[in-house]
Amino acid sequence: MFKKIMKGGHRKPSKSDATDPSLYGFGPSGNRNSGSVSTTNVVVNHASRPGPAASGPNSNWAPGVMMLTPPTGTIEPLPLFRDAPASERQNLFIRKLQICCYQFDFSDTMKSAREKEIKRQTLMELVDVIQSGSGKITETCQEEMIRMISVNIFRGLPPASYENTGQENADPEEDEPYLEPSWPHLQIVYELLLRYVVSSDTDTKIAKRYIDHSFVLKLLDLFDSEDPREREYLKTILHRIYGKFMVHRPFIRKAINNIFYRFIYETERHSGVGELLEILGSIINGFALPMKEEHKLFLVRALIPLHKPKSIAIYHQQLSYCITQFVEKDFKLADTVIRGLLKYWPLINCQKEVLFLGELEEVLEATQSAEFQRCMVPLFRQIARCLNSSHFQVSERALFLWNNEHIVGLIAQNRAVILPIIFQALEKNIQSHWNQAVHGLTVNVRKMFIEMDEELFDECERQYIEKEMKAKEVEEQRELAWKRLADVAHRVETAW
Repeated sequence: MFKKIMKGGHRKPSKSDATDPSLYGFGPSGNRNSGSVSTTNVVVNHASRPGPAASGPNSNWAPGVMMLTPPTGTIEPLPLFRDAPASERQNLFIRKLQICCYQFDFSDTMKSAREKEIKRQTLMELVDVIQSGSGKITETCQEEMIRMISVNIFRGLPPASYENTGQENADPEEDEPYLEPSWPHLQIVYELLLRYVVSSDTDTKIAKRYIDHSFVLKLLDLFDSEDPREREYLKTILHRIYGKFMVHRPFIRKAINNIFYRFIYETERHSGVGELLEILGSIINGFALPMKEEHKLFLVRALIPLHKPKSIAIYHQQLSYCITQFVEKDFKLADTVIRGLLKYWPLINCQKEVLFLGELEEVLEATQSAEFQRCMVPLFRQIARCLNSSHFQVSERALFLWNNEHIVGLIAQNRAVILPIIFQALEKNIQSHWNQAVHGLTVNVRKMFIEMDEELFDECERQYIEKEMKAKEVEEQRELAWKRLADVAHRVETAW
């Protein structure tokens, strides 16, 4: 991934360099060859005072300079790590970090172009330092690095597109996503944070002082960014933090919970729900059994209500995976999940119904007979309504349930309860549904029930005919009553 952002003008250390702990000055010093370089790094010269005094061969080297970066400052090159004395490399590392705190206006590509490129080169060299694995970084350097990362990535996000138009969240696959103008620098800062988190040289006991709860919360705030590239980095980094910093795990789960609550019950607008669900999918997959009550409450209070928002299509694939993971982990949760789906079943949104039916099939795939029997009556009442939907995709998707062998097996075991519930819907489709594909699929399902239990089918058919005849008699009596009332009204009108 990082190779994609590495462009011309920067030479990565050779393999021999990368294994030399003395290269960056974080391990014991040793002999090395300086090699040729093409990257320049920077120190800030302020207009109010001259730059470092030039003296001797290392005229660019000035340890101890305060790295303040006001808008009036100018940026001048600093030496590479390999060109600095071993005793000063830690100082140089900190100075480079402080320089990278300098902020630029990316709305104008031509403004401060030289300084932007110098900062980009500096950031890439810092990534190389972390990536090389050449020794542990001191605590002071870690503190300064997290400070620099925070200055760059923690910022106020621009208003989302829907906030200006009042429209619903757009489908990211249909509309062009917003792209962060400062991404050429921001991406490298994220890469630096990622390399720091995953590095085997990073001591979690020290790192957790800086990657603390406040830092995690600010990371989570950034998930609302409209730039999909940023959300992808955030997803990877937060997942790695969750894996490495065990002390933060309950806090991260609770914080994600709170984001979901606000999304479901207040705003219904958030750009990063899908990415957060991807992280949770991996987390749920690692839950130990028996499952904690906390995790079950998360399913009931957060995941199932996520079916409520109108924008579910944007994140439904990830949500469905999380839900299915819960049922596969603990099959006793199937009844809870299915009843939750029925609770939030859409009434007038046909595309949403198709999504629900697809998810229902995945859940039923992992459902055992006992849990199926607890919810089959309300479930097949809803399926019967879907069978008769005038939207052919809904009716067709409901009929596809009978293509699943496991679901057909569950239905066959409980056919005495299920067939009477859906028999009328099947007959109505055969008699009057406008779509030929739906008609054909309904005929096939009807044949399956006849093969399962012909006697039961005949009994259901007899009851259906009787019901239709009674309904016809009631309708005839109603029409006769209205006709009599009309005759009486006519006679009264004539008499007057």
